[in-house]
Amino acid sequence: MNFLADESVDRQIVDALRETGYDISCVSDSYPGITDTEVLKLAENSGAILLTGDKDFGGLVYIQRLQNHGVVLFRLSGLSQGRKAAIAIDAFSNHADDFAGSFSVITPNRVRVRRQR
Repeated sequence: MNFLADESVDRQIVDALRETGYDISCVSDSYPGITDTEVLKLAENSGAILLTGDKDFGGLVYIQRLQNHGVVLFRLSGLSQGRKAAIAIDAFSNHADDFAGSFSVITPNRVRVRRQR
C-alpha cells in the first residue's frame, strides 16, 4: 500500500510514518503548488491513498465524487510536531488496512473510517 502526502501534511508526520515502513511520496517534492483536484488525480493515477490536512478534499470526494483510492485527513492542529507524529503512528498501526477505499479522519482522540461507495 502506498500513500501520497499533500503539501498540508506536516513533514514530521511523513518522516515518522516512513521510519515505521510506510511508502509515502510527497507532492511538495515533485509537484509543488498543484491544485487539490490535481493532487487527488495524481494519487488516483498512482494507486495511492491520499494523506492531507486540507478539509477541501471532503468536497472533492463527496460532492464532486472524484475517483480516489482513499483519503486520510489529519485534524491535529494546535499539537506539537512530536505529538502529531505519535498520533499518526498509532492511527496507522491500528487502522492502516482500513484506509483503502475510505475517507478517514484522524483526530487527537479518535480515528473515524468511513467506507466510500
